[in-house]
Amino acid sequence: MSSIKNVVGVVSGKGGVGKSLVSALLACSTRRRGYEAAVLDADITGPSIPKAFGLSERMTGSEFGVMPVKTKTGVSVASINLLVDDPASPVVWRGPILAGAVKQFWTDVIWNDVDFMYVDMPPGTGDVPLTVFQSIPIKGIVVVATPQDLVSLIVEKAIKMAEMMNIPILALVENMSYYECPDCGKRHSIFGDSKIEEVAKKYGIDKIVKLPIDPAIAAACDHGEVESVVSPFIDETFDYLLTRFESLGNNK
Repeated sequence: MSSIKNVVGVVSGKGGVGKSLVSALLACSTRRRGYEAAVLDADITGPSIPKAFGLSERMTGSEFGVMPVKTKTGVSVASINLLVDDPASPVVWRGPILAGAVKQFWTDVIWNDVDFMYVDMPPGTGDVPLTVFQSIPIKGIVVVATPQDLVSLIVEKAIKMAEMMNIPILALVENMSYYECPDCGKRHSIFGDSKIEEVAKKYGIDKIVKLPIDPAIAAACDHGEVESVVSPFIDETFDYLLTRFESLGNNK
């Protein structure tokens, strides 16, 4: 009961780099372009997608399957926080159970027609990312990082894992890349100089995106209003993904 054309994994080597933010913004950009969008929140132990979209409604089910929750602009979302009674309660499950829950989000949710699905994956290279790569027809991944040397090293692990699974790396997004002073317009590298070009060159990644530190975006996510954010950097990224996938001839 679902027709999903393009699935993009959004991954990171470590937590706290803005992976969920990028997933949400890509879904919003997709909807603004007139395509049907969905977010599968595969970060079972640290779900933040519902908070960013301001969702409080619970997913409902029937004998046919489970229905995702729709955001204000029509993005379909499935997340563990839309199933539990208390979103603040921790999910204390072992790896195989986490991986099984993600597989059920793919198989048991009635997504209907989706042009682009973004899978917000947990950080690292453990059970859940492996399950996603092996069980869901991922067409490519977007890797999210921050400028520090340590993060760059960890990002390479995620990139190498994708290569081992023969999954294309579509884009490399450096979040919190710089802060632009609103008074003088000068850019400041708060977390150090960017290493993204070096990593992209090493692995043959064509698309590089640098997202600035923007307090307005953080505030919008905190208030569940990520759909109010218009990021030209993310719009540019979606246009690039659209071009890549159009070459495969399966978009509307």
